[in-house]
Amino acid sequence: MLAPLLLLQALLVDRVTGEDRERGDVPGWVLITLMTAGIVAIIWGFAEDRLLQIVTDALESVTPA
Repeated sequence: MLAPLLLLQALLVDRVTGEDRERGDVPGWVLITLMTAGIVAIIWGFAEDRLLQIVTDALESVTPA
């Protein structure tokens, strides 16, 4: 009866304190996200009028079914 409880405790301790390879590189993903947002902001600043025209034309070309 005590062995399964000890095994469960060992598994839980390992899960909490062990390295989880599935977590990934959080600071790296934050940096990628911020850099992408910066690039989009720069492109938007230069090409706002043209991008709005492209989106407007695309939405106007859609016909209801």
